Amino acid sequence: MLSRDELREHLIRTRIAGDVATSRENNLDHYRSVANRDPYFLFGLTSLQNWSYRDVLAQMAKSVGVVADPGHRDGQDTIDPDRTIDALDLMADRIASALTKPSPRILFATGHPTGLLAVHLPLAAAVVARGATLLTPAEDWTYWGAGFGRKRKIRYLGDVAMLDDRGGFVHTHDSAPMEAMLAELGDDRPDLVVADHGWAGAAGEAGIPTVGFADSNDPALFLGEAEGKIDVVVPLDDNVLPRYYAPLTERLVTRVSRAL
Repeated sequence: MLSRDELREHLIRTRIAGDVATSRENNLDHYRSVANRDPYFLFGLTSLQNWSYRDVLAQMAKSVGVVADPGHRDGQDTIDPDRTIDALDLMADRIASALTKPSPRILFATGHPTGLLAVHLPLAAAVVARGATLLTPAEDWTYWGAGFGRKRKIRYLGDVAMLDDRGGFVHTHDSAPMEAMLAELGDDRPDLVVADHGWAGAAGEAGIPTVGFADSNDPALFLGEAEGKIDVVVPLDDNVLPRYYAPLTERLVTRVSRAL
C-alpha cells in the first residue's frame, strides 16, 4: 500500500484530486442548479435544506477544497487530495464498523461504471470475504427515466448495481433505481449502502447508513453529508482511467481489514 504522501502524489498526478479536469464553470453551474433545486442535481435528496448558491459554494470549499472565492468564475478548480485521503479513511472505518455486526448486509451501486466500478468491485469482494452478504434487489426492474427515450433496467455485475441500457452499463444521476430497490426490500433494509450519484442520495434520504463518492461538480451528496443524511462522501474525479483508482482502492481495502 502506498504511504499517505505517495498516495497524495498519485492523486495529483492522475488528476483524481488536485487540479482536476472538471472546469470551474461546470462546478458553479451545478452549484446554481442545486440551489435552484433542480431534481436532476439533487440525487434524490429531496429533503435537503434550501441552500443558497453562496452557501453551496462555501460548503464545497469546506468539504472538497474547491476555490472558495466566488469571484473565481472560470478556468481551473481543485479537489484537495488531503480531503480525499481523510474521507477514504473515514469511509473504510465506517465499512469496518458495519462488518462487526452479525451477518452484515451491504448494498453496492454505481452511477459511473466507466470509472468508479473499478473501486466498487474489489471493495465489494473484500467485504464478502469478511462475512458480509451483498444484496441484489430489483434485478431487471425497468423504467422510463428522464433524459432518454427508452427503457433502462437494473443489472448487477459482481453484485454491484448499475443501470443497463440495451446491454451497456450507463452513467446516471437518477435516484429512481435505488428507490425501487429499497421498496422491494421493505423493512429488510441493508446495514450499509456503498454508492454514488442518485444511488447514494436515495439511500441517504431513506435514512439508511450510506457512504459514497462524488466529484467536485456533484454537490448534493456533500450537502447531504453536512446535514447528516450521508455518513461519508469521498471527493474525487469520478471518471479518470479505471486503473488509476487502484492505489485508492487498496487503501480502502487494507484499512477495512486492519480495523477488524
